[in-house]
Amino acid sequence: MRIQVPFLRVGSVEVPPPAYQSEGAVGLDLCAAVDAPVTLAPGERKLLPTGYAVALPDGYEGQVRPRSGLALHHGITVLNSPGTIDPDYRGEIKVVLINLGAEPFTVRRGDRIAQLVICPVALADVVQVSALAPTARGAGGYGSTGVRREP
Repeated sequence: MRIQVPFLRVGSVEVPPPAYQSEGAVGLDLCAAVDAPVTLAPGERKLLPTGYAVALPDGYEGQVRPRSGLALHHGITVLNSPGTIDPDYRGEIKVVLINLGAEPFTVRRGDRIAQLVICPVALADVVQVSALAPTARGAGGYGSTGVRREP
């Protein structure tokens, strides 16, 4: 499925527009629209601009996700992953990066820092009830369906 999604360049720092990097990619790479290099020390987080705003159609969300290479090689990830862009938001897309690595990491203008996946979503009509239909799992939470190992 393909849909048209308008992107608007914002701010004074020019960077490439969001783009798919291969024929089968589902994430549009987002670039850092910083006017000077930004260094993240280990454990540090920063909000970085991308230089673009988007008008997502109703019924869709944008999910801002980490780039796997940055995570594997440098410990850089998107802190609120996935970040959600609602269809009524018209401001600049910004990315909260955190350095979970052991070394400082420098982001330069045009570096690909995250990816944007555009997904259809369902909206719920919340109905308050007095009980939920039972299931075999019931209220079993974290680890309730996995293998347990004794310490």
